[in-house]
Amino acid sequence: MGIINVSNATFSYGEENIFENIDLEINPGEVFCLFGPNGCGKSTLILCMMGVLALTDGQITLGNRNVRGMKPPEVARIAAYIPQSHEKPFPYKAIDIVLMGRTAHTSTFSPPTPTDRRIAEEAMEKVGIIQFRDRPYTQLSGGETQLVLVARALAQQTPILIMDEPTAHLDFRNELNFLEAIVKLVKDSSLTIVMATHFPNHAFYFEGTGIKSGLALMNNKSITIKGNPVEVLTEENMENVFNIKSKLISYTWKDETLKQIVPLETF
Repeated sequence: MGIINVSNATFSYGEENIFENIDLEINPGEVFCLFGPNGCGKSTLILCMMGVLALTDGQITLGNRNVRGMKPPEVARIAAYIPQSHEKPFPYKAIDIVLMGRTAHTSTFSPPTPTDRRIAEEAMEKVGIIQFRDRPYTQLSGGETQLVLVARALAQQTPILIMDEPTAHLDFRNELNFLEAIVKLVKDSSLTIVMATHFPNHAFYFEGTGIKSGLALMNNKSITIKGNPVEVLTEENMENVFNIKSKLISYTWKDETLKQIVPLETF
């Protein structure tokens, strides 16, 4: 049994189903990508995994517990969340943002302890941003901001990290920096990662690094296909789901065979 299990899950707003009859099993230490067109329900499914939205039917378990019966602090001790976008209204220091990840382990009005500060600093060191410790959060770039959010999630010390399109607003270099940081974390700490993405090559990137990788292709309110990236990201599936002619290419880099799906034209 996986660390996250989604069984016959359906979610609706009113009478309209956003997704229906979803079944997934995500294993410990795996990077699992949710991929599909706009509006297919990826973000909604993630919010259901976090207990923010309640399923209309079916169930989701984190660990061996049904998320429906869990209080937010209980969820926060099992799964950390990185949103798609994030406002930065106040110039908190970066370390203060990371310390917010410790609230799942403290009472409401308790100040951070020396242990909390040590854990937060170690999280910043793991993602390579300890040099930003005292910099105002509002002065960080998009890529630096995302790494601060990763550090905040790590400070929660959860076995699961759930991310909703975390590279959507990053430039080419910062996107790669972010993906490299995720791979290092999985290899070093056996985190389980769930990541909604619009970029299929993210899944190929993870698979190419040798870490355990899974992928579900969502479309028409359901899971069209799931498996390893190489099984899911085919030219035929890109044509059927996105109406895109594409080409799957392979190349060798540092004695590894890497794959990419290249879009050619729409039809």
